[in-house]
Amino acid sequence: MHAPDDYCDGAPPGVGRRSLLRGAVLLGVGAAAGATALTTAAPALAQVSAPTIHNRAAWNARPPSSAVTIRNHRPNKIVIHHTATANQADTSLARAFSLSRGIQNHHMDTNGWIDAGQQFTISRGGHIMEARHQSLPTLQGGTSFPHGAHAGVQNSESIGIENEGTYTSVAPPAALYDALVHFCAYTCQQYQIPPSQIFGHRDFSATACPGNVFYGMLSQLRNDVADAIDGGGNGGGGDFEAIVDSTSGNFTASGNWGTSSWSSQAYATPYHFAEPVLSSDAAWFRANIPSAGTYQVDAWWPADPGYNNNTPFVVAASGGSETVHVNQRTNGGRWVSLGSFSLSAGTYNVVGVSRWTTGSGYVLADAVRIRN
Repeated sequence: MHAPDDYCDGAPPGVGRRSLLRGAVLLGVGAAAGATALTTAAPALAQVSAPTIHNRAAWNARPPSSAVTIRNHRPNKIVIHHTATANQADTSLARAFSLSRGIQNHHMDTNGWIDAGQQFTISRGGHIMEARHQSLPTLQGGTSFPHGAHAGVQNSESIGIENEGTYTSVAPPAALYDALVHFCAYTCQQYQIPPSQIFGHRDFSATACPGNVFYGMLSQLRNDVADAIDGGGNGGGGDFEAIVDSTSGNFTASGNWGTSSWSSQAYATPYHFAEPVLSSDAAWFRANIPSAGTYQVDAWWPADPGYNNNTPFVVAASGGSETVHVNQRTNGGRWVSLGSFSLSAGTYNVVGVSRWTTGSGYVLADAVRIRN
């Protein structure tokens, strides 16, 4: 049986199910909003439901041969593997449990590891199993994880997912892929990992894993995981989506805004930051709204205890500017809903990040998403 340290992933992000628009410009709050009506609302997070995950007791796992190290921080990426085993026609739960036992035995008895190397396993039937000791309870807690043995130096920073089968010339079955999307979305939510931080084993090791075909699907996987997070696990529902980040040539900022690539939670690097002030100096995200109507507006930022706890996001709604304050010390590395807004048709500065706040810490401008 193929050891997990022979897997692959990491294709550059591609176009998903919906078209993406990137770009942003900087204007003053008053100039872009054009109206004075202000409303304040609290942002809401879409929640991805927990998939069914079979714990180690369910598949009769052996205890680890010595204590598994628990990393008391969040992982910052997901690493995708394939088992390089036969593409079984048996998709039963019994087969999935047998697979988990076989992998653990191989890793402990042949590789000499203390336990299964990866944190989780998904069978061709779409059954998800906890692999390494303490992987499930730490995932549920969302603040720690067991140090793995699946991706070399990335073991201290990543969650490894082993997918049953060999995908050098064929794609994984729909049941496996759908389970992987759901599980990755849940994992990204729990650990605040951006979907852009889903990689293949071959990105970090000299290996064919997870197979050429599966590796080529990783950009789509990232998009599908982002969609699942967008809709709380239900996917998107509209026919328009514009994602606007701070890396394109359409983004301009005054000299008061700096750039940083420090945080792994960012949607785009570099992202922009600025000191709070009691004056108008907003970074604006520009988009082409195809028709007048109601749109969902979401924002993405990296979080840190030193960032601003009362950052104003200003939406240029058709009835007047509307402001939503967010705490950028939390909920980083995911889409956060700012609410639904009535928008006019046309190309204009739709969402701004204002520096005008009494909150403390840097305000961040990373990415926004507008969809119907």
